[in-house]
Amino acid sequence: MKYFGVVGSILIWFLVFVSFVEVNKGQILTTLDGPFKPVTVPLDQSFRGHAVDLPDTDSRVQRTVEGFEPEQISVSLSASYHSVWISWITGEYQIGDNIKPLDPSKVGSVVQYGKDKSYLRRKAIGQSVIYNQLYPFEGLQNYTSGIIHHVQLTGLKPDTLYYYRCGDPSIPAMSTIYHFKTMPISSPKSYPKRIAIVGDLGLTYNTTSTINHLTGNNPDLVLLVGDVTYANLYLTNGTGSDCYSCSFPDTPIHETYQPRWDYWGRYMQPLVSKIPIMVLEGNHEIEEQAENQTFAAYRSRFAFPSKESGSSSQLYYSFNAGGIHFIMLGGYVAYNKSDDQYKWLEKDLANVDRTVTPWLVATWHPPWYSTYTAHYREAECMKVAMEELLYEYGVDLVFNGHVHAYERSNRVYNYTLDPCGLVHITVGDGGNREKMAIEHADEPGKCPEPSSTPDKFMGGFCAYNFTSGPAAGNFCWDQQPEYSAYRESSFGHGILEVKNETHALWTWHRNQDMYNKAGDIIYVVRQPEKCPIKPKVIKPWLIQNYKFDLIKKLI
Repeated sequence: MKYFGVVGSILIWFLVFVSFVEVNKGQILTTLDGPFKPVTVPLDQSFRGHAVDLPDTDSRVQRTVEGFEPEQISVSLSASYHSVWISWITGEYQIGDNIKPLDPSKVGSVVQYGKDKSYLRRKAIGQSVIYNQLYPFEGLQNYTSGIIHHVQLTGLKPDTLYYYRCGDPSIPAMSTIYHFKTMPISSPKSYPKRIAIVGDLGLTYNTTSTINHLTGNNPDLVLLVGDVTYANLYLTNGTGSDCYSCSFPDTPIHETYQPRWDYWGRYMQPLVSKIPIMVLEGNHEIEEQAENQTFAAYRSRFAFPSKESGSSSQLYYSFNAGGIHFIMLGGYVAYNKSDDQYKWLEKDLANVDRTVTPWLVATWHPPWYSTYTAHYREAECMKVAMEELLYEYGVDLVFNGHVHAYERSNRVYNYTLDPCGLVHITVGDGGNREKMAIEHADEPGKCPEPSSTPDKFMGGFCAYNFTSGPAAGNFCWDQQPEYSAYRESSFGHGILEVKNETHALWTWHRNQDMYNKAGDIIYVVRQPEKCPIKPKVIKPWLIQNYKFDLIKKLI
């Protein structure tokens, strides 16, 4: 019977796959063939993954350097191809009652680099920081990080391999030699070959499967759309749980175990020391501490092209990768029309030259178009504030995380099928220990109580009953919504391959499949001639107001 169950699951996956492929022509379907009839892949009970965190005894998360030698080395992009950031950590973190922060000025931040591995003739000097995670409650352990270094390399050539090493040559404490490749020049004819997109990664055994599959697809760039380490599923003494509020309901503050960040940085180094990674914040990065501070680890550990892209915050920024302009929005920072983020977004969109970067891709953590019960319509206020602006400027694709499953929408705007609408893709299935989302809001008895849906950190309530369409008068649909094209509860990652100025291939890969197999595959097609975008006109008053607001913020 077990044999027939496995065969049945394989048969279901095969039938779903061929439903998206024109067998008679042997061609992959495109968004022009849509909107598609909604598809839900039945839950495969035989595969639940191994969503158990790697312990601190695992060799992949242990410290292997000595003294102030660099570790947790990573590469991230600047706003354009001619610059990247190299980041690393030196020295050991401390956790306990009597911690003494390290002095960043005692260790230099130097990168030696060049195109010839045997002659790293160029040198760049950067800055370093430490951060603390402090809890003003008896019995809770405080944390202070190692010294975190960020060095910007400039004047780089596009689509070029560079070698580098980092550290402080005066100690001496330098790393071995690593390499990275810059992005192609921004033009409608040049794109990164493959961009890996993943969310809600964590550091479980299933995460290791996700990263192995992702690495096997040879990406040129990795996008992590929020929820990095899940350090906030732990108490400060290192005791963890799949559900913090269930296991620790009486803690005076939501605790974290910050060493999980160091474990994650060590595990990821083999990948991100050579493949650039761009990260945005999720709810698990909030990490409240003393004096109402938030996002301390996130802000300190990653380098962001915020300044280069005109942003006053590390919680939202933009960058180019070849002919793609990426907008990384913050779902956990104010986003209404009067707020800095909205003003920045409006200016950034107005500055995009679609003759140079035809593709416009937006990402943020909590999805607007998820049909799972978990986090259903949680980010409705953000949607109300920003959706029209993204639609007017012709954003092509949206990537989100947060919901621990996979879902791809038809082209949609304001819950209505629209041939010029955005394609929303949720990839919150990276493998974290909270496990998969498996219930859908349109199933009997699974529609959440509306008052329970708003995000607790951002507050506000905007998710009212639908006023039109098949779900009019209700908070949830009674069947899979027509805007939902495909959904499945499996761990995995996605690969975006932009082929030219109008066609991009999207493939989603399940962890349980063979490395060369796609669970969902489709060409996303732009139609700029049929879907005109808002004219590229920047109002003088908008520029002046934005500059004034930015200056006030920086003073």
